[in-house]
Amino acid sequence: QDWKHCHSRISQSQLSLCVLTPLRSCVQQYDGQYTPKSMVHLYLRRYGIFERCRELVEAGFDVRQPDKENVTLLHWAAINNRVDLVKYYISKGAIVDQLGGDLNSTPLHWATRQGHLSMVVQLMKYGADPSLIDGEGCSCVHLAAQFGHTSIVAYLIAKGQDVDMMDQNGMTPLMWAAYRTHSVDPTRLLLTFNVSVNLGDKYHKNTALHWAVLAGNTTVISLLLDANANVDAQNIKGETPLDLAKQRKNVWMINHLQEARQAKGYDSPSYLKRLKMDKEFRQKVMLGTPFVVIWLVGFIADLDIDSWLIKGLMYAGMWITVQFLSKYGHLKMSSAFLNPAAHLPFATVHLPFLINSLALFYNFGKSWKSDPGIIKASEEQKKKTIVELAETGSLDLSIFCSTCLIRKPIRSKHCAVCNRCIAKFDHHCPWVGNCVGMRSGNHRYFMGYLFFLLCMICWMMYGCICYWRIHCSTSYAKDGFWLYLTQIASCSPWMLWMFLNSVFHFMWVAVLIMCQLYQIAALGITTNERMNARRYKHFKVTATSIESPFNHGCFRNLADFFEIRCCGLFRPVTVDWTTHWKPPPRLFSSLWDAALLPG
Repeated sequence: QDWKHCHSRISQSQLSLCVLTPLRSCVQQYDGQYTPKSMVHLYLRRYGIFERCRELVEAGFDVRQPDKENVTLLHWAAINNRVDLVKYYISKGAIVDQLGGDLNSTPLHWATRQGHLSMVVQLMKYGADPSLIDGEGCSCVHLAAQFGHTSIVAYLIAKGQDVDMMDQNGMTPLMWAAYRTHSVDPTRLLLTFNVSVNLGDKYHKNTALHWAVLAGNTTVISLLLDANANVDAQNIKGETPLDLAKQRKNVWMINHLQEARQAKGYDSPSYLKRLKMDKEFRQKVMLGTPFVVIWLVGFIADLDIDSWLIKGLMYAGMWITVQFLSKYGHLKMSSAFLNPAAHLPFATVHLPFLINSLALFYNFGKSWKSDPGIIKASEEQKKKTIVELAETGSLDLSIFCSTCLIRKPIRSKHCAVCNRCIAKFDHHCPWVGNCVGMRSGNHRYFMGYLFFLLCMICWMMYGCICYWRIHCSTSYAKDGFWLYLTQIASCSPWMLWMFLNSVFHFMWVAVLIMCQLYQIAALGITTNERMNARRYKHFKVTATSIESPFNHGCFRNLADFFEIRCCGLFRPVTVDWTTHWKPPPRLFSSLWDAALLPG
């Protein structure tokens, strides 16, 4: 039958027949009988058919009328994320904060539980109040924290909700996140908003750390301990988080909480444990150990002892000591760049060596101390960014950093070591103790550091050869390789050890330089982009190649990276990658067609 003809009738029975006829083949009986009211709710609940719902409302159905479960049309539209229906129902007089359902919740509560950020934004634009509580005593920010909807938590706080707001049970969003959400977010986001980590709830006086222990939430426990949560806080029963962990016999939680107590000086650990927990001491040991090990290996080899058994035992003792420091000092042993000047007798060698040394230390210092491209924002800018992204449907964790609370520019990445977002992030380098990025020439200085380091290693090997030539009565040309090797080993084991060390470091530094130059010149990408190209939509990745939108040709890439002008032949393009969110249009189709083209 014609819908408009049916809707012109006032009789409920006739309207019921009009609704019933087109639905008999696709729906089941609802609430025991077919009525206009049940059909409208059925349309929305199961299908959300906008035109038919609109026709029924235009025929006289009251959008404020709840169904048998005390749920309004606006609730169903909210839970199904039907923004078009929400706009229509509100235009027809629907109450935006109408309470309904078993939990006596508003449509905003329903949308929050389901994680529909776009619906939350829409309802709040129409005046929905996120601070209203539902039947369980929770406001929207508490629900979002419970269900792990980080984007909604960020939006609500940016719109003015108190990060430490308590529900009727005295629980804060952080407590709910610690108790219900076994992931880093939204806890990490709440901590970034400077939440009070040591508040206790109203009835149990449990802090967020108590609730994390009760839930066995090891991920959040680590975050809270890093945020200096009070490990000695007591609840209403006088129990600390450590007491609760012992009750649950969770070894991991017990060990971490005990270590946190000792680090804060609550217990009286042994002298060894105090050293172990002293981060400054551990860092000094970590930096000094490789130098000591390199010296000891050569020193033991050069000792005037005929028995290699004794030397072997000394090496074993050194290895055990290193393992002990690694285990109890939490050291990550790594190679060290030690480049002593060997026997370089000629003045013509000293000057280039000195220049190489100065250039090496200069580039190392600049790589260490220069800003790699840290992305900064004020508190107001962070909140403004959250609101803008949410209201444009872009508040996604792939482009939003929940730690720094910023929109991540293209080519940027959050460094887990530095705990900050870096523009045009290449990698974090432990050798220079800094991230490698593009700002302030940081990446160029890093390349300079690698180049002069490689040159210094060559000087080291050259010095060793000069030493053998002068002090060892052997010749490679006369004695051959194997006799020459045994002669220089017996002549100076220390020098042979340093030479082998230099050869080893030469190989991997040379490989690193070649990889970096290949990425810069041939691919136009960073190390991070090459490793994660499949995760980024702006890269075209095949089984054998990566096509980058930032690749402008080999010579152009090099000119832009090193800012080469060559008397005006090149005009390098400098880009502030802290403010770019979209890839540029591809300028050249091959690696070489940009060569020697100015501008």
